Amino acid sequence: MNQITETRTTRRAAATRSAIIEAAEQLLTEGGPDAVTIEAIAERADVAVQTVYNRVGRRPEILLAVAERALVENRQYMDAAFAETGPPLVRMTRAARAYTQFAIERPQQFRLILDPPDEPEALERISGLIDHQVGKLAEVLADGVADGSFTASIEPDTLAVAMWAMMDGILALNWRADRKRVDAAALAQMVESAMSVIQNGILSH
Repeated sequence: MNQITETRTTRRAAATRSAIIEAAEQLLTEGGPDAVTIEAIAERADVAVQTVYNRVGRRPEILLAVAERALVENRQYMDAAFAETGPPLVRMTRAARAYTQFAIERPQQFRLILDPPDEPEALERISGLIDHQVGKLAEVLADGVADGSFTASIEPDTLAVAMWAMMDGILALNWRADRKRVDAAALAQMVESAMSVIQNGILSH
């Protein structure tokens, strides 16, 4: 096989893999995790079932590939918020709103990040994203302590983890199956209310 043929074969394989992952993401968006089956993916991507296994892998590997796409999107939301200038309080609020926006606009992808496949690679990738975002938030909180706008009694690293856990707890209400489910509009209001409580607790007086 010459180099041109090898390149074409590689491109076709990559395109097929991308189509399979795209099909899985569409199924996830339309019907949640239960809709993402090998057979449904193969039908949606118009490939053989064995091709799904060959190009991506088993269902956990497929969900991991979809989660990786979600991770990239989520990081874009958050990095854009953290990159904006302004006082620490404003930056903290922007980050919370960006996180909420992603969860509302990409609910199934957000759910996959919070409840990833039980695979070491998936769990490590999710943990890496959390470490990155919590670390950025801790830096904002530390800036607030340094400039005197936040009380010196807070511990930035600990509070950042607590805020992340709080946000995930609130946003997870969006996919409850019982009457405690909260819609997108109410979620945004709940996040704003929770952030107000936190702000009142950390602002210097």
